[in-house]
Amino acid sequence: MSPENIEAIFAEFVKKNPNPRTELTYKNGYTLLCAVLLSAQATDVSVNKATKDLFIIADTPEKMVALGEAEIISHIRTIGLFRNKAKNMLAMSHILIEKFNSEVPNTLEDLMSLPGVGRKTANVVLNEFFHIPTCAVDTHVFRVSNRTGLAPGKNVDSVEQKLLEVIPEKYLLDAHHHLILHGRYVCKARKPDCYLCNIKEYCSFENKILDNI
Repeated sequence: MSPENIEAIFAEFVKKNPNPRTELTYKNGYTLLCAVLLSAQATDVSVNKATKDLFIIADTPEKMVALGEAEIISHIRTIGLFRNKAKNMLAMSHILIEKFNSEVPNTLEDLMSLPGVGRKTANVVLNEFFHIPTCAVDTHVFRVSNRTGLAPGKNVDSVEQKLLEVIPEKYLLDAHHHLILHGRYVCKARKPDCYLCNIKEYCSFENKILDNI
């Protein structure tokens, strides 16, 4: 994709939504980290429902540890892989207390050293909470990047690297959110709503669906 089209795409995104943010509900860096961990293979809506009461009583690592695994499970059992996620949240909370003075670390390496925290989760926290211009690649970002021709790649790592290379610096901080929201609500997996798309003239997708049928 040409630099001119990339510029036009993000200018359109900004015009539509000047301040995109995550749809996960959180109170601080710790609850954001927990919410993103829980969002793996789950929707933001389902995570927000599960954490609504949980984050009232456990918004710090110490409070989460005090709850214990069984109580954590009772709050998040509606989310996929809840048992494994509860174990990871508990183990992660212990490590934050013991190694990081109960603070969420602000480097990719430290975040990825925590149980259950992969590169995507770490990048989301760095971007959303610490305002570092990372570009986390989830299924939405991966799909939009490949389908539009913005940053085609065979795996999430190659797409992430390509996005960091081609997105103009002035758009990079919010690029992750723009791409997720576009993939979630317009450039959907099974049937993209191309007729609603504000970037369709710059998109290289050959099978655009331009009617609402």
